[in-house]
Parts: sequence; structure tokens; C-alpha cells
Amino acid sequence: MKQRFDIIRHRNWFFLLSGTITVVGLIVFLVSGFNLGTDFKAGSRVQLTLHQPVNVTQVRQMLEQANLSVGQNAITVAGTQRNTAVVRFPEVLTQQQIQTIQNLEQKTFHSNESQADTVSPIVAQQTSRKAIWAVLLASLFIVGYVSIRFEYRFAVAAIVALLHDAFIVMAAFALFRLEIDLTFVAAILTIVGYSVNDTIVIFDRIRENQKIAKPRSFEELERMVNKSLWQTMSRSINTVITVLIAAVLLYLFGGESIHNFTLALIIGLVSGAYSSIFIASPIWVLWKGRQFRKGPQKRARTEQQPG
Repeated sequence: MKQRFDIIRHRNWFFLLSGTITVVGLIVFLVSGFNLGTDFKAGSRVQLTLHQPVNVTQVRQMLEQANLSVGQNAITVAGTQRNTAVVRFPEVLTQQQIQTIQNLEQKTFHSNESQADTVSPIVAQQTSRKAIWAVLLASLFIVGYVSIRFEYRFAVAAIVALLHDAFIVMAAFALFRLEIDLTFVAAILTIVGYSVNDTIVIFDRIRENQKIAKPRSFEELERMVNKSLWQTMSRSINTVITVLIAAVLLYLFGGESIHNFTLALIIGLVSGAYSSIFIASPIWVLWKGRQFRKGPQKRARTEQQPG
């Protein structure tokens, strides 16, 4: 039989890698926090649809005439001809301020096709709460499904892998100060669904091999799971490559409005394939292997007792 890399025996290296990323992510969270969009905090979003290519400096100069200042990354120029500018304000604009922006747009760019959206503090708070509940409920149902189909150890290992994937994506967005909006939540839920699907395929193969040759020691359990991982490796790699091709093409040609969504997908897809193989299965092995380690100790105590 061809000798393959023993993933399970080298699990500590993968745990160390994920642990390092987790620590770096926590540091980023504490130092920078998230760049929340207007979906999750009070503010206004103004989209200027112009008839000529523009740059960030031109838009900023126009806003300064209205005595409006925005952050460094608050202005985004999009469109195939770079003729659409999106401006995010941290405060809720009044109707008079919106009218002033429209007048300056007409005067500066000879266009009057701006659209303004505002989010009040109450709506932003409700949206944030609903987004958190959506992710929590999705995780809860996944735990229930995996527990019923497999066992609770598989369910916990799958959830740890899902949290790992979500955390990696959030850390990347916090590090690069990318905006988090409702499309980001949609991306997280999509990643969760994809990742658990890949994990379940691996767990199903582990369960089948466990029925064929039930491990009687921790070493046999390691060999069985490593064999299962390599039996599903080509499927996992081919699946993630196929989906990644679609996600990368969407990122390159899908337009500015879905850039963050597709970028979150790309990061999450790679992390999901990694965690299903190198995180979820080793966690299950460690937990399941405790019964083999307790078995000999229990037998030894029984033999030491006087007959």
C-alpha cells in the first residue's frame, strides 16, 4: 500500500497553525475592531451615479464644499467605467444635507441621479441582533442534525471547525478594514453550509470504515481516520477548486457591489476545506480516543483489586 502523509499524527502542527491565526485575529479585534457598514450602525449611504469617470479625490472635494467630512475609506468608486461613487457617512444625514449633496452633484458632475439610504440607531441594533441570531440558529440546527445522523462527538467537532472558518473570515476583514454588511452575513452562512457539507462527507467515510474494522486501540483509530481522510481527499480538493473558480470569477467580474461577499466566500472556502480535513477529524480522534486510554487503566485497576 502506498505510504501517505499521516495527517492525524501531525495534528499538533495544524492545531498550532490555527491557534496562531486565532491569537492574531483576537489581537486585531482588540486593536482595530470591525469596519461596520451602515447596515449595522447608524449612518447614511449615498450613491452617486455619474456620467463620467471620477476618482475619490474629486468626490471628497465636492463633499468638502458641503462641509461634510468622511473617513479615509468611506468613499468607493465602482462601475466598469468608474462612474459610480458610494459614500458612507457615520451620521444620519438630514434632508437638507442630502439636497445639498444633490445640488453639488449637479453643479460639479452635471448629474442628478444620487440615491441616499439612512439607517437609524434602532434599526441598526435590530439588524445586528437578527444577524447574530441567524448564525447561532444555523449552528444550533447543524449540531442537532449531525448529532442525530452521527453522534455528539462528531457534532461538536463540526461546530469547532465552523467557528474556526467564521473566525478566519472575520479576522481577515478586521485586519484589512473591509466593510461588514448584510452581504457579509450571507457569505458567513454560505460558508457554514459548505463547510459542514464537506465535514459530513469525511465523517460519513470515517463511520463506514469504523463499521468495517472497528478500532481496538488509539493507534488503530488514528490509522483508520487517516485512511478515511485520504479516501475523501480527492473529492474534497476537486469540490473546493470547482467552487473557488466560480467565486474568483465573480470577484473579478461581478462588480464592486459583491466584492466583499465573494472575497469572504473565497477565504471561507479555503478555510472550510482546511478545517474539515485538518481540524474537525483530529478533534474527533482525540475525543473518541479517550475511551481507549481509559480502557486499559480501568482493566489495570480491576486486576489490582483483591479477588
